[in-house]
Amino acid sequence: MRKIAAAALLLAIPAIAAAASPEDPVRRMMDVATARLDEQSSGGDYFDTPRLGRDYSGRFVEAYTAASKYPAYDDGSSNPFGYDVIANGQDGCPLEDVTYREGQSDGAKKTVVVRFKLWQCIPKDEQGYDSISEVRFDVVTENGQPVIDDIHRMRDGKWDSLVAEMAEIVKFGEQNASTPQ
Repeated sequence: MRKIAAAALLLAIPAIAAAASPEDPVRRMMDVATARLDEQSSGGDYFDTPRLGRDYSGRFVEAYTAASKYPAYDDGSSNPFGYDVIANGQDGCPLEDVTYREGQSDGAKKTVVVRFKLWQCIPKDEQGYDSISEVRFDVVTENGQPVIDDIHRMRDGKWDSLVAEMAEIVKFGEQNASTPQ
């Protein structure tokens, strides 16, 4: 009986080790951010179809799909953002000193905090060179997998919500669509 129990435990260890972490979808998104801000790589899109289906919650995908009806630019893309949602601006340097830590948990929602240096390519004596940026990801579990439910950046001394921003994009887009030109 002990041999059977020991064998069962040995079989369970790989399954436990392979269990998905709340950091997994966040790391994949940060890999895209790192590649996008590296001048030698296009980096891809945070919200391409495979990523939307794998790394984001149903709520997030619904908000993004609605907002993508109102692209930021008339360039044929459906991107509703006129800036990089991780760098929180239109430019930046390759990311340096990227760290991950678990933040506060609220029941089923876990927060993953990512900190990085965004301005290491500017002269050392310029303001912001050694500043640390922080992005917070709300991660929930859907269909047994961790997925990003919201992304928060510091703006004007407050944490914002990308999901709320997408709702504002839709609201503004709908108002402009119904206003005679």
